[in-house]
Amino acid sequence: MTRATIRGWQIVHRWSSLVCTLFLLMLCLTGLPLIFHDEIDALTDDAPPLAQLAADAPLRPLDELLARALAERPGEVGLYMSFDEDRPVANITTGPAPDAAGGDMTITAFDQRTAEPVGVLAEDGVMHFILQLHTDMFAGLPGMLFLGVMGVLFAIAIVSGVILYAPFMRKLDFGTVRATRSRRVQWLDWHNLLGIVTLAWTLVVGLTGVIHTLADPLVTQWRDHDLAGVTRVYDARRLPPPDPARLASIQGAVDTARAAMPGNRVQFVAFPGVAYSSRHHYAVFLQGDTPLTKGLLTPVLVDALSGELSAVRPMPWYMKALQLSRPLHFGDYGGLPLKLIWAAMTLFTILVLGSGVYLWVAKRRHAQTPARAPPAPAIEQWMPAE
Repeated sequence: MTRATIRGWQIVHRWSSLVCTLFLLMLCLTGLPLIFHDEIDALTDDAPPLAQLAADAPLRPLDELLARALAERPGEVGLYMSFDEDRPVANITTGPAPDAAGGDMTITAFDQRTAEPVGVLAEDGVMHFILQLHTDMFAGLPGMLFLGVMGVLFAIAIVSGVILYAPFMRKLDFGTVRATRSRRVQWLDWHNLLGIVTLAWTLVVGLTGVIHTLADPLVTQWRDHDLAGVTRVYDARRLPPPDPARLASIQGAVDTARAAMPGNRVQFVAFPGVAYSSRHHYAVFLQGDTPLTKGLLTPVLVDALSGELSAVRPMPWYMKALQLSRPLHFGDYGGLPLKLIWAAMTLFTILVLGSGVYLWVAKRRHAQTPARAPPAPAIEQWMPAE
């Protein structure tokens, strides 16, 4: 590369890094506890323990659980029903209407063997605050899209840093930290070393984070276009949305979905009219039984009035990318060891971001010092962090 080309990439790296650094630091600091979200929830869970029953105790019909949930929330309708992986618990979400805002929803957990409530899942507390800050900074879709732009700038900073790394290392061995040089040069060496070591991880986490910020538009696209083939017949007949009081059996819908895709586990059910379903169907989302296929959901659409199977609709590529982005982003598909690796990489990234800010400030102070030191070798003027 010519000197002018290197200088151009240096400018790209500097300003793409500086613009997104503050927000990336916030995302790293909030992302650390979110990596261990399940473990923290388990430690702070104050719900009553489940009844001690035989391992093969039969499960109560889901309609009975739904009736209990609606009886405790008069005037509300069912929105979602999800199922714990490690215990026989169904989590039923209710709200005043199918299009209810998140703040108006209530999630009640029920023991599937006894149909007794075992706690209300409150969407508040410290972890909920951290999740909202990490996801959209309490600004909804605009906040998510803004963080997506910051993620794109982060990816540009990473790529430009890699391009600048080659000329920087031309006369140095990999991993060299020049301990005898000034503090600024030492920090520069650490910045470049940690940056190149975490390269693959930061790209994966950064890009999956960008994908996740597009969740709302992607779900809207899927619902309005990819489900159109299933709902076209209802639209042609001008059928109104079904009355929530006259819906077909939720247990029957789940059984129909399981029969359509044997060997898969039901993760959650979306009721008619909510974001993850059509106005006329139960959408029963099934997952595979491996760490990878567990994150890839397939919706089975069941007519909400007749209870008959309407379609099995594999997700389009962009929804599969969205589904895979979360486990890759938080490292929650490989158990605690992988989460510890994700946490270590997050700490390294914080050091890279912090050292980049320090180097920029140190260079500005150095440039404003009246007594200038002898000029550095040309190769040091190409350093990406400066």
